Amino acid sequence: MPSINSPLGAKPSRFRRERVLVVGCGDVGLRVVGLLGGRVSVLASTSSPPRVPALRQAGVRPIVADLDDPTSLKRLSGIATRVLHLAPPPRVEGGEWWRDARTLALVRVLRLRTMPSSFVYGSTSGVYGDCGGARVTETRAVRPETPRAHRRVDAERSVRWLGRAGVSVRILRIPGIYAPDREGGTPRERLQRGTPVLRAEDDVYTNHIHADDLARACVFALWRGGPQRVFHASDDSEIKMGDYVELAARLYGMPPPPRIAREDAKAHLPLSLLSFMGESRRLDNARLKRELRIRLRYPTVEAGLAPDASNHR
Repeated sequence: MPSINSPLGAKPSRFRRERVLVVGCGDVGLRVVGLLGGRVSVLASTSSPPRVPALRQAGVRPIVADLDDPTSLKRLSGIATRVLHLAPPPRVEGGEWWRDARTLALVRVLRLRTMPSSFVYGSTSGVYGDCGGARVTETRAVRPETPRAHRRVDAERSVRWLGRAGVSVRILRIPGIYAPDREGGTPRERLQRGTPVLRAEDDVYTNHIHADDLARACVFALWRGGPQRVFHASDDSEIKMGDYVELAARLYGMPPPPRIAREDAKAHLPLSLLSFMGESRRLDNARLKRELRIRLRYPTVEAGLAPDASNHR
């Protein structure tokens, strides 16, 4: 892989330098672009033409292509040596609610011409469902319990199909992403609203990754790791959700959140938050550190939540 601190070595035969295509170039994608920093050519697809100037300013070659319009994706075929797919599945009401047609359309297009040498997909740790607080390795069978988790499992299936065609596929199963410089990236707004958390006896284990460390994991996975490999892109923390929010309160000098029983939560919390409170697991990240050889800059949420953490990149 191109060193984050040194120039590229030998150039591939197809292009003067490697070309990385980022599909879904949001906050984490732009952090990836910053890490690559001119060492490779970076292209990014966007379905929103107004985003083109901002992407160009970030040093990216934008390509207008809509994952919900397969015909527009043909311009992505054969243009990159490596692909990073961070776009979420569509929201599906009724019909084939468990399908991720976006990822299927993308991998079909990539198979039309010369395929990339590697493909990294940003999935979710939600594919495991509730594990009762157990420690989870990448060998655990998936058991999705929510529609969005089912769609991620379907996307992983499509990505593996690309892998069987000869592409080195790596899947990153990602938990909650946070960062002080990310919009909504800390519990601060939740604390300001006074949103309650579960009492200790009802609380669930939750997993996290700092957005900067996730971007580094994405870059490393583009060049490192075995083919058709799954990695937990998670930090070292073992912490329950309520304790995580209380930790943020202490760091920010704010009052701690109120604690409520699980049976009372439905009356106080939105469904989206309740779904996260129904799943408990502890992700094992040994494979991430051993095979991708990544050293986390923010190994714990305490290190990453600190108000000055964004100054330590």
